[in-house]
Amino acid sequence: MRLALTIDGMRAVHARHAVMTALGGVPGIEGAEVELGAAEVTCVAGLDPATTEAALRAAIAVAGFTVTAVTILPRRLPTL
Repeated sequence: MRLALTIDGMRAVHARHAVMTALGGVPGIEGAEVELGAAEVTCVAGLDPATTEAALRAAIAVAGFTVTAVTILPRRLPTL
């Protein structure tokens, strides 16, 4: 499962590191790409989307930012 997060309050480069560190503490997260104001998170298969969203929102709140939107993205096919 891939999720796109819109994150409010990220105005400086150190915010990217803070959010990346926060996401690393969420169980089931395989990877993340973070930029100012947004993140794309890849989770292990089989996780409950609602529970995962709540965990991501909580972790990012601890880092000092607010998730304003979460979108489930279509899965990516492997490239050959």
